[in-house]
Amino acid sequence: MVFSSPCYSLFLFPTIISMPLRWNSSILYNFFIQSRTQYPLLLHRSFHLVRQCATPEAIVSALLIAVNSCPSISNCREIHARVFKSLLYRDGFIGDQLVTCYNKLGYAEDALKLFDDMPHKDLVSWNSLISGFSRCLHMSLTAFYTMKFEMSVKPNEVTILSMISACSGALDAGKYIHGFGIKVGGTLEVKVANSLINMYGKSGDLTSACRLFEAIPDPNTVSWNSIIAAQVTNGCAREGIDYFNKMRRLGIEQDEGTILALLQACLHLGVGKLAESIHGLMFCTGFGAKITIATALLDTYAKLGRLSASYGVFTEVGFADRVAWTAMLAGYAAHGLGREAIKLFESMANKGLEPDHVTFTHLLSACSHSGLVNEGKSYFNVMSEVYGIEPRVDHYSCMVDLLGRCGLLNDAYEVIQNMPMEPNAGVWGALLGACRVHGNIELGKEVAEHLINMEPLDPRNYIMLSNMYSASRSWKDAAKVRALLKERGLKRTPGYSSIEYGNKNHHFFVGDRSHPETEKIYSKLEELLGKIRKAGYSSKTEYVLQDVEEEVKEDMINKHSEKLAIAFGLLVSKEGEALIITKNLRICGDCHSTAKLISLIEKRTIIIRDPKRFHHFSDGFCSCADYW
Repeated sequence: MVFSSPCYSLFLFPTIISMPLRWNSSILYNFFIQSRTQYPLLLHRSFHLVRQCATPEAIVSALLIAVNSCPSISNCREIHARVFKSLLYRDGFIGDQLVTCYNKLGYAEDALKLFDDMPHKDLVSWNSLISGFSRCLHMSLTAFYTMKFEMSVKPNEVTILSMISACSGALDAGKYIHGFGIKVGGTLEVKVANSLINMYGKSGDLTSACRLFEAIPDPNTVSWNSIIAAQVTNGCAREGIDYFNKMRRLGIEQDEGTILALLQACLHLGVGKLAESIHGLMFCTGFGAKITIATALLDTYAKLGRLSASYGVFTEVGFADRVAWTAMLAGYAAHGLGREAIKLFESMANKGLEPDHVTFTHLLSACSHSGLVNEGKSYFNVMSEVYGIEPRVDHYSCMVDLLGRCGLLNDAYEVIQNMPMEPNAGVWGALLGACRVHGNIELGKEVAEHLINMEPLDPRNYIMLSNMYSASRSWKDAAKVRALLKERGLKRTPGYSSIEYGNKNHHFFVGDRSHPETEKIYSKLEELLGKIRKAGYSSKTEYVLQDVEEEVKEDMINKHSEKLAIAFGLLVSKEGEALIITKNLRICGDCHSTAKLISLIEKRTIIIRDPKRFHHFSDGFCSCADYW
């Protein structure tokens, strides 16, 4: 039976509730769902009618349905109060469900208080509590200790699994739970072993993860997925691919988890052809029809610089949900296509999909990367006024970045001062980057002090301040900052660029001569520099932030890693093929100008990704319009 109106269902409720329980359970479910989603006030009357008309079993059934579909903390507390008034507190199962509900909604303290008030607590009750605390290691360990040593309740497999989940990233605690599992014989279960592999992988102990996997007599698909993910997480993506190939040779069927792990390996390796192979596998196995997998694929393509392929996947998704729309919007933001991102957002809104805080983070980021100040300000207001989403730190960081990039440094600083929460390193870092670009040394010094106090062990803050001094030719101040960096034992991350060829990435550092084709690469680079000099190019030596002779500066800047990667790419790629280069540090102004001219002279599209965004160079122009 499906009710066309909750009011009508309420009118019939006394009759319905008197039916046998096996008949009315589905009707109860439908009633509570409609009451919850359309007319929340009906929940009050429904409980009243349940108490008047229903058997105790029906009351319990109705309460459990209400708890399991509870959408908010206020509703959960309302149900809690009615359970208390109905004297159903002694029914431990309802208490357990309420504990789970509080934890699911993020109210761990309320869950613990309710748990302490429950008169009867069995193993299921303790498991409900510990499982809900899986995001808080301290609370999980405290509950586990109390259960085992103070209350003498013997843990079971469910307890061990919940504790292992809580220990993710905490190696010492994870080893303790592993040892306890061995004592009670829990690690013989493949579910426990899989969970431990996952825990060790996330905690950085790849050796233990591999040893556990090898010890499983008959590993299942989840076991293989766990070891593949562990390899990828610990920087061994190629080894993860090897495990997948072995898995296929043994005839083990892959599932969604396998595909997701492989796509993560693609991102770590930066190999686009591998993504295409996985795309083909998805097509053959039918996984491409699953929205979660399709979203992960379009996200992977976008992050690998293949935005057209990403959009192709997006258009093939039959019923794209909010996550898929947000992922596509994030792709446009990363590639600096602000107008396209705005158009996509408006289409999303017109289809009736409610954006969340993540959607607005990417939308504001897209405005920032495209210099759309008015649009960014407008959407920042729309977020709270129209959609009721309170701005978070990430949103303020985007606004500071947006204003700072446009040179509105005072406005950006005012945003920070008026934030309702403490600004984090990301917010201050956005302003510091803007100070460097626009040469505001005084404000930059103040911002850098905030950053260094917040993150004294992050070398990037010292380097940014040093570079600001160097750019203004304040060599003594720059030297002092670098001396402080050295004194504190901090090292700068060396810059490198990589380009895919022959199913692997080729890495280049500044002045690198380790590549087997070094002579050809430098010869090609000299040829390119000669061509662009004839077109009017001259080296922008101001981007060499060292006090050395001008000739030395020019030689240094001409050997930057992205220039070497471009020269190599032109040597080995097919005519007309786009070059996709990844750089771990921000591209400098000289390399940016060089890439534009090379794209014009060589008639090639050059895509360079730095930590902030993608630059698409074509016909002498960059997609960022020289704004980055």
